[in-house]
Amino acid sequence: MYAIMGITGQVGGAAARALLKDGKQVRGIVRDKAKAAEWAKQGVELVTADAGDAHSLEAAFRGMEGVFVMIPPFFAPEPGFPEAQALAASLRQASDAARPGRVVVLSSIGGQHDRGLGLITQLHILEGALGLLSYANAVVSDIGGLFGGR
Repeated sequence: MYAIMGITGQVGGAAARALLKDGKQVRGIVRDKAKAAEWAKQGVELVTADAGDAHSLEAAFRGMEGVFVMIPPFFAPEPGFPEAQALAASLRQASDAARPGRVVVLSSIGGQHDRGLGLITQLHILEGALGLLSYANAVVSDIGGLFGGR
């Protein structure tokens, strides 16, 4: 089974549709199950979790072959991006505890740089936090990696 954050959005929704098309089981990680009711009708298991709550994320990630994670963009972040730092730490803690087969994040051009990127810095922060996972080969930084490298 594969867990998808952001299933009600464009990227998370596209990942879920592709997995369902391939006959995979999908768990949608949502803040509000009512907003994802259409996904439940398609056979998606919905679980409630918050990106800032490592314990709820750990439960959502546990037993998953792969998870697609993201943090919401903060369009007016505080200096040093503390909001993204906190969410990235929560995702790393949950992933380390649950140990899904793969943790995937969709990157962006420039995500490898640590400054001068504006909002893309948030992706750099997330990738850096997930790079600290304690188990090998956990992170793949492109959506194709969720499907086993296809």
